[in-house]
Amino acid sequence: MGHVSEKPVIAVTGTLREGDLVKGLGVTVLAGGSDPERLRRELAEMAPHAAGIISFGMAGAIDRHLKLGDMIIGTRLIGGFTGDCDAAWIAALKVMVPKAKLGAMHADGRFFADHRSKSERAGRSAALAVDMESHIAAQAAADAGIPFAILRSISDLSEVNLPPAIAVAMKPDGGVNYGAVIGSILKQPGQLPHLMGTVSGFAKAYGQFGKALKKSDGRLGFDRR
Repeated sequence: MGHVSEKPVIAVTGTLREGDLVKGLGVTVLAGGSDPERLRRELAEMAPHAAGIISFGMAGAIDRHLKLGDMIIGTRLIGGFTGDCDAAWIAALKVMVPKAKLGAMHADGRFFADHRSKSERAGRSAALAVDMESHIAAQAAADAGIPFAILRSISDLSEVNLPPAIAVAMKPDGGVNYGAVIGSILKQPGQLPHLMGTVSGFAKAYGQFGKALKKSDGRLGFDRR
């Protein structure tokens, strides 16, 4: 009897490091990095052959009540793309991460680095958090007619200003641009303690993901047709 292969779920992340979290969970990882146009092109090619797309990784809090490491299941996306996430996939994620908070996410490609921009966004929408890839992933899913979901973890708080080095930290492929980070520190050495705190927040959010995924059944558990 021939083997019938399942269509893959595509996990869209910002960094390659975030993608490491889902290795072995039966998904195809695509890191956006600092090249949104490349991400858009690759998703346009891959999405028609996929079971669905999940936007996956870290997020910046907009809601001031969110804490570092809080898990967010997106119910709706606002910003560069507006629409609801897939109800069946939301239900599957709730089973996998029962303590996650449910709500809207915002994504339009902008980097929300300071508390003022986050506060302004909070006043204009009901979004809990922001990321930089979800709008591209959601558009690709809509164009291909496949489910879309969001699972993110809070790595920086609404009242926190991110240090300048973070803005230049990603390579186009999602790797870390250590040269640019070091260059930024040399130009503004006073940011180093703040940068260390930001890295610590990422590590905490990353750890929460690891704990949640260990409770899964070895896959993300979505319906693959």
